[in-house]
Amino acid sequence: MSTILLFSLGGAEIIAVLLVVLLLFGGKKIPELARGLGKGIREFNSARATIETEIKEGIREAEKKVEEK
Repeated sequence: MSTILLFSLGGAEIIAVLLVVLLLFGGKKIPELARGLGKGIREFNSARATIETEIKEGIREAEKKVEEK
């Protein structure tokens, strides 16, 4: 649902949101916020990849046990 909301915004609305963010956080805080957001996204993707790998390994081990029987 949030992606639908994002795509329904026009250019003027996006500029208004960016202006409000600039006013609220100031020009010096925005790069800091962007770095934090980037770090959070990297950590999330790393955790997702680790979990995905563990799940695939578990499936392989389960398949080996089934084949052995």
